[in-house]
Amino acid sequence: MTSDIVIQYIISGLIYGSIYAVIALGFNIVYNATGIINFAQGEFVMLGGMITHSFSKIMSLPLALLAAVLITAVIGGFIELVLIRNIGRLAKKKLKKTPEMQMTIMTIGISILLRETALTIWGEQVQTVPFFTGNETSSITVAGASFSPQLLWIITTAFLIFLFLSFFYKFTLKGQAMRACACSKTGALICGIPASTMVTFSFILAAGIGALAGSVTAPLTQTHYAIGTALSIKGFTVAVFGGLGSSGAAAAAGFLLGIIESFSIVVFPEAFKDIVSILLLLIVLFLRPSGLFGTPLKKRKKDSNK
Repeated sequence: MTSDIVIQYIISGLIYGSIYAVIALGFNIVYNATGIINFAQGEFVMLGGMITHSFSKIMSLPLALLAAVLITAVIGGFIELVLIRNIGRLAKKKLKKTPEMQMTIMTIGISILLRETALTIWGEQVQTVPFFTGNETSSITVAGASFSPQLLWIITTAFLIFLFLSFFYKFTLKGQAMRACACSKTGALICGIPASTMVTFSFILAAGIGALAGSVTAPLTQTHYAIGTALSIKGFTVAVFGGLGSSGAAAAAGFLLGIIESFSIVVFPEAFKDIVSILLLLIVLFLRPSGLFGTPLKKRKKDSNK
């Protein structure tokens, strides 16, 4: 294997790893605030690409991207306010506790609803979004390896999202309030933090980030009404692979999994790429249930009893 092919595989792995990591971030944002695994996260990515495709025909691409992020964020907030919160309240009355598992299953139904709505609006055709820089034939060459300039947009966007979330959670009042709700909703309520508002904002934030990822990757990967399911599975895999709930772990696991998948086609046919990632996930969960970078379960239990 020559050096230029190795570099090509590494670049490809970093690109797909960036996409996986950003989707996993959306999972972690909602999980930290609610304890729910939101399997509709992939549909937010799909909506971002689809809405950008539609609006790019009537306005400039930056405005179309902004509109896609805002509209998808509103949809995310609407889902939490109208569906998640009300149905969860009814279930809690019957079960006398917060039904995280039932709510997680409900997000699967929400993803189906969003997918069928997208099918009605955009049809079965594969949709495209204009390249941010250059076109489908443009390329940048590094050490003999060629790649599209759009790849730089994808990696840069993922990096900026990680920086934004790190700053947001550490240095803003709303971010610190969300961290407080993640640690203890009861304690947050005692301190005057509106936990329900933080939950709604977590869905808004996760949906907006997902839409941004979908808009940036659509020029290269194209978009389709049915891509959300596969993206949700991949993002969930990365979230658990790294350690559910940790943004830094999601980033590291996303890049690691992307590179492993990229090099796996040297040994296995490309059709087995997804099987390799799931197999790695099962191995990690068997050897380290908390994920590669997560806090060991025994230690976490001791800390919670203090």
